[in-house]
Amino acid sequence: MKNFLLFIFISIFILSCSTNKVIKHHGVHFLDKKNDKLVINNTNKNDIIKLLGEPSTKSSFDNDVWIYIERKISTGSIFMLGKDKLIVNNVLVLEIDDLGMLAKKSFYDKETMQDIEFVDSSITSVYRKRSFVYDFLSSVRQKINNPARKKN
Repeated sequence: MKNFLLFIFISIFILSCSTNKVIKHHGVHFLDKKNDKLVINNTNKNDIIKLLGEPSTKSSFDNDVWIYIERKISTGSIFMLGKDKLIVNNVLVLEIDDLGMLAKKSFYDKETMQDIEFVDSSITSVYRKRSFVYDFLSSVRQKINNPARKKN
C-alpha cells in the first residue's frame, strides 16, 4: 500500500511538470520582418508609429533618432543550471529628418552586434585619490558634527 501511494505521488509530481520552455519577450515582436516594410524617403513618422508603436528610446540631434528593441530570453536546460539563454536580440535604429520622413535605418541582430567596434580609450580621473586616513578622519568629523549628537 505504501509503495502504491508513493507511486501515485511521484507520478502526479512528474506529470505536473511541463516540457514547454518559458520564453520572455521584451520589445516589439518580429522586428526583423517589420524592418523590411520600412522604406527610406517614403515612410513617415505616422507610418512608423502605426507599424512599430512608440520607440523604446528617442533622441534629437540634427535628426530625430528612434530606437526599437526586441529581445527574447528562454530558460536554459537543466544542464545549464537554470541560466537564461538569449534567443533573439534585435535593435532597429531609425533616423528621421526635419520633414518627418525616414532618412536612414540600421538593423542590428545578435550576430552583427559582435562586429561592432567600440573605442577603447577611457576617461582619466581628475580628482586625486584620498588616503585611508583622510577618509577615516572625514567620517569621524561627520559623526561629530551630526546634529542628532549635538547637545543644546
